Amino acid sequence: MKSIRNDHEVARDLAGEAGQLLLRLRARHGFDEPEVLRTLGDRTSHEFLFSALGRLRPSDAVLSEEGVDDEARLSSRRVWIIDPLDGTREFAEPGRTDWAVHVALWENGELVAGAVALPAQGSTLSSVDPPWLPEERPSDQRLRITASRTRPPEFVQRMANQLGAEVVPMGSAGAKICAVLLGVADIYVHSGGQYEWDSAAPVAVARAAGLHASRIDGSELLYNRADPRLPDILVCRSELSGMLLASIRDGADLDNAGPHAGG
Repeated sequence: MKSIRNDHEVARDLAGEAGQLLLRLRARHGFDEPEVLRTLGDRTSHEFLFSALGRLRPSDAVLSEEGVDDEARLSSRRVWIIDPLDGTREFAEPGRTDWAVHVALWENGELVAGAVALPAQGSTLSSVDPPWLPEERPSDQRLRITASRTRPPEFVQRMANQLGAEVVPMGSAGAKICAVLLGVADIYVHSGGQYEWDSAAPVAVARAAGLHASRIDGSELLYNRADPRLPDILVCRSELSGMLLASIRDGADLDNAGPHAGG
């Protein structure tokens, strides 16, 4: 591992190194036993990240999808929020690249650093050097909404029809938010169940790049809470946020349900 100088680099380097471990594990094990591969991937990445953070930032707390939730984090000033393997289903499917490793740092109520490694795509997006976004998207380009390939909210298709948008199904939440960062999609929206580790790192990078990120009712995304569930999210270009939040609200009203209802 290269020399690490600050928290942004810690996030970037650890996410990238964990991703390389997962690529080697995938190549060595193969895809004949997908459940075994998923379990090995989760455990291998978690053990690496947890051990590395313990060595590099021993006084910080860690919240991991694969770890025991230590309530001491609630009184900690600094908490690393990690998803060792986001998109476990896709990781165990040959040819799929929409899986990721998330490493984020929460400090004093805010996400202050983050990185998302996309190992099968050969890239890591981080708050060290967030992707550059063009000032304007082409006005004649059809909007593209990326949503869960296995659990898409019902309102997404209605919103797509209303906006004349294309729905792009994809795996990992990190991969979907990175698709917005990289211009592959314009919008990521989800409702119906997620946790803090699903979005902390990609939201840190998205905000560093100037994207809008909020709950689907427009309220703030909050992290390091006693209950780590964070069920819905919208990430998009800032100029689209008002229109999209209104569209989501109208779609939820059609269902006679609040905007946080699962889909």
